[in-house]
Amino acid sequence: MTELTPEWAFSEIDRQAMRWALEEAKAALLAGEVPIGAVLLSPFGDILGRAGNRRERDRDPTAHAEILVLRQAGHARGQWRLEGCTLYVTVEPCAMCSAACVMARLESVVWGAPDPKAGFAGSVANLLADPRLNHRVAWRGGLAAGEATALMNAFFAKLRGSG
Repeated sequence: MTELTPEWAFSEIDRQAMRWALEEAKAALLAGEVPIGAVLLSPFGDILGRAGNRRERDRDPTAHAEILVLRQAGHARGQWRLEGCTLYVTVEPCAMCSAACVMARLESVVWGAPDPKAGFAGSVANLLADPRLNHRVAWRGGLAAGEATALMNAFFAKLRGSG
């Protein structure tokens, strides 16, 4: 199991950004998507991107919330390098999204609920801190984990017909 960051270690900016990410996750849930939301902040706290999952609506296997906000932020900044930026995401990023965070040169990732089956920011493996890669991304996990987990549980219970 991934070691989660204690609640007291998160700032008010972290909490606000995660609230925005949770809003995106809730909107994704209402649209029939896996309820994962993400927000990307500049080093100055400006929102450069915010999105929820859109894989079903876009019929795109790469339309994860994290990928969508990285694309938005690249356009907003006018470049692919997102140095100094922090990604907030409601669930631990998968391998694709963790690798994209490294490639975008993010400063850090803050995630909510761990994903013991597919999380590549500490659970299954940790691409964010892999010394074999050319960049490492700081990360903290566990912010608003209960709320993020509840959204995921509600989605999958409905999918199974038990919710």
